[in-house]
Amino acid sequence: MFYRRKIILSLLQLFDGQLDKIRLQKLLFLFAIKQAKAEYDFVPYKFGCYSYSANADMTAMVTRGILNEDEKSFQKNDDTDYLKQLKPADLKLLHEVKNNYGNMSSTALMKHTYINFPFYAIRSEAAEGILTKAELEKVNKAKPAGKETVLFTIGYEGISLEEYLVRLIKNDVKVLVDVRNNALSMKFGFNKNQLKKYCTSLGIDYVHIPEVGIQSEQRQVLKTQTDYDNLFVVYRQHNLGKTIASQYEILKLLQQYKRIALTCFEANICQCHRKHLAEAIENLPDFKYEVKHI
Repeated sequence: MFYRRKIILSLLQLFDGQLDKIRLQKLLFLFAIKQAKAEYDFVPYKFGCYSYSANADMTAMVTRGILNEDEKSFQKNDDTDYLKQLKPADLKLLHEVKNNYGNMSSTALMKHTYINFPFYAIRSEAAEGILTKAELEKVNKAKPAGKETVLFTIGYEGISLEEYLVRLIKNDVKVLVDVRNNALSMKFGFNKNQLKKYCTSLGIDYVHIPEVGIQSEQRQVLKTQTDYDNLFVVYRQHNLGKTIASQYEILKLLQQYKRIALTCFEANICQCHRKHLAEAIENLPDFKYEVKHI
């Protein structure tokens, strides 16, 4: 079993095997932010801090019979003592979370996290009902608001779905343009339909333009930077010349929505075709905007 799932099970164990879904997410957030390296990252969602990955893990454990789920809560379904399987530092943190926040209701936990971490309340549907005017103002100030027109690029290698989405939100990206030729991934959240769903849930439009990608057979042997450089010579000479219409389509999206991001896998921009695609778009006659790699 993944260690991160043992943390969820241990948290449930501390609360007599059951927590409602909002409390569970908030308590897990308060635990994760104190970890040296968080097991789960979070996004600002409709009730505040939320981890799609944690929810996916809980759903998987329901499928395996480890957890039970109803409309409002998750329940631990076995007698295993998962607390004994945690690292000492994590066990200490969990007990601190229980001692400090264990008596708070869902509403109290929402208010606590909204006040102390206002960024995670920027999309909350409950904030207006539980925060004061002054507290709401802090949430409003935490909302990213980019004024300039910017063409961003972003890779998802080495980061969680939530960290990736938070980068988009903090840069006020309005449209994510997937430039993979084949928008499939073994990594949670990054298949086309998944990524579209998660982006849409956060108010970010998703568009897939596979024509500007690199086909799998072109990417077979990529071990050194020289291998990548040779691939991109071919991409610039052959692929880009055939996709002018798609490049103009991306430019029109940029002009309409002001802040869009090209996305592919690689974290290193020098090892991804999105760099060369962005440069090609930058060289179009009507382009007069900033390009930024995030």
